[in-house]
Amino acid sequence: MSKTGIIFDIKKYAIHDGPGIRTTVFFKGCSMECQWCHNPESKNMDVEHFTVKDRVKKSTKNKTIGYEISVNEVMKIIEKDRVFYDESNGGVTFSGGEPLVQIEFLLELLKSCQKSDIHTVVDTSGEASWKDFEKIINYVDLFLYDLKIIDEELHKKYTGVSNKRVHSNLKKLIDGENNIELRIPLIPGITDTDSNISNITQFISALSIIPEVTLLTYNPLNRDKLDRFCLENPLGKLKVQPKQKLLEIKQQFVDQGINVSLGE
Repeated sequence: MSKTGIIFDIKKYAIHDGPGIRTTVFFKGCSMECQWCHNPESKNMDVEHFTVKDRVKKSTKNKTIGYEISVNEVMKIIEKDRVFYDESNGGVTFSGGEPLVQIEFLLELLKSCQKSDIHTVVDTSGEASWKDFEKIINYVDLFLYDLKIIDEELHKKYTGVSNKRVHSNLKKLIDGENNIELRIPLIPGITDTDSNISNITQFISALSIIPEVTLLTYNPLNRDKLDRFCLENPLGKLKVQPKQKLLEIKQQFVDQGINVSLGE
């Protein structure tokens, strides 16, 4: 049982991390190395020290990312905004990084939220052991589940790991009738290609229950953060897709009878 964990941020009044108004807790640590990650400072589970650019002063400074915090301390912060959760049907989202990397800390937080009757969301890449998913299933109201690339070799190239556990865990969660929203990040030239979108729609159509799907438009925050934290940018300056391209991708899901929306 872990009563403390390492996080790097708590965002209040979040509206894109699940239903209603939410508090999002960002865990340090991830089991993937996605080249487009918009939280690159979250990959390592340890407290880290970065050299950060100060664009106003045109200089650099040292910044510590991540801090240890207890379950009780997190819950005190969460509880302060209960009125917003109640009025908007919101709650708490655990994100990252990958929250299942700190499974015992996550489990204790989820249990505490359930005792306090607070709606819980876990935002996950799916890259974790099924045993870890089994530990938390009964305490999660909604999974925001990433589906990135179907081709395994391309998945390894861009995320550093195989997608076999991602696909296996998703099928088990769906077969268990857990509440899931699939999220597909549309990375220009990588995940938004015709072949990958076709593979994804086929994969989803073959599931025992077809969940709702949200297409996430490319977020250039990734390249901005890499530059600010003086980290290497392996993808260069990708261009955000035009609206027409996004609508064409959405239509491919609609044509397969998949309930899909464009997110941010």
